[in-house]
Amino acid sequence: MRHLLDTRTLDRDTALRILDVAEDMSDTQSREVKKLPTLRGKTVVNLFFEDSTRTRISFEAAAKRLSADVINFAAKGSSVSKGESLKDTAQTLQAMGADAVVIRHPASGAPQTLATSGWISAGVVNAGDGTHEHPTQALLDAFTIRKRRFGVDSRGRDLAGVRVVIVGDVLHSRVARSNVWLLATLGAEVTLVAPPTLVPQNVSLWPAKVVYDLDQALADGPDAVMMLRIQLERMNAAYFPTEREYSRRWGLDALRVAGLPDGSIVMHPGPMNRGLEISSEAADSPRSTVLEQVTNGVSIRMAVLYLLLAGERDDERGGDQ
Repeated sequence: MRHLLDTRTLDRDTALRILDVAEDMSDTQSREVKKLPTLRGKTVVNLFFEDSTRTRISFEAAAKRLSADVINFAAKGSSVSKGESLKDTAQTLQAMGADAVVIRHPASGAPQTLATSGWISAGVVNAGDGTHEHPTQALLDAFTIRKRRFGVDSRGRDLAGVRVVIVGDVLHSRVARSNVWLLATLGAEVTLVAPPTLVPQNVSLWPAKVVYDLDQALADGPDAVMMLRIQLERMNAAYFPTEREYSRRWGLDALRVAGLPDGSIVMHPGPMNRGLEISSEAADSPRSTVLEQVTNGVSIRMAVLYLLLAGERDDERGGDQ
């Protein structure tokens, strides 16, 4: 694996390989000593042009547990904020000897540009670009669903027949886009639920069904309900009448959770707007996987960095991972 830029072009075998390696990484994280020597001598740069404490810390933890050196590069307060271009920044990182660059950027397509420009030889991981994609979030979500469904014996399994409902601000959500493509590739049936104003125009091209009524979608008995954060910072137009009305029609509350079938799980990529898209009762219920998703995120990101930086060497030696 050279780069991880999206899930739309990720094939089933590669996706399953990442999930299976993440299982191995997860096993090591229950040990007293969590650190592995695998990426000793490698340098991973976290290049964040947008704030995201959770994702950055997750990638940093993943790299450090593989014994890589980590450089955190925040665009605010750096030369970037003084007008330095992505090209100049990339060439600086190249000169520093970066082996992998984890990039989050407000412009859709920035990671692709970095990976294909020839400015840098490092592997590139997309940690979220504009409203385009967030592939490691989708991978950790798929990993969480698989683990809850199959338990310890989940290696090699896809998500065929699993029904996932994704609810909320689909229009602005790179998490929704990445999840739709990955879940469909793994065989899951995906239903999107949102107010009509928060559904993208090109959604007919996505491998998902669209409904506007949350109760209708939940009546089908989904295996997983994924609530999306309402991105109030991107709400520069009146997408719904009031927050109270949104919560009433499209929010997940205790009553809706109680109506879910046994074994159905509640997901959220975080951070949550409690009382808006999800109630505290739903977020804290035994069905909730919110904290598991955070834990699983480190295992998935360890797997991605491992396959990017060490997998090729092992393949050359005939190794399985």
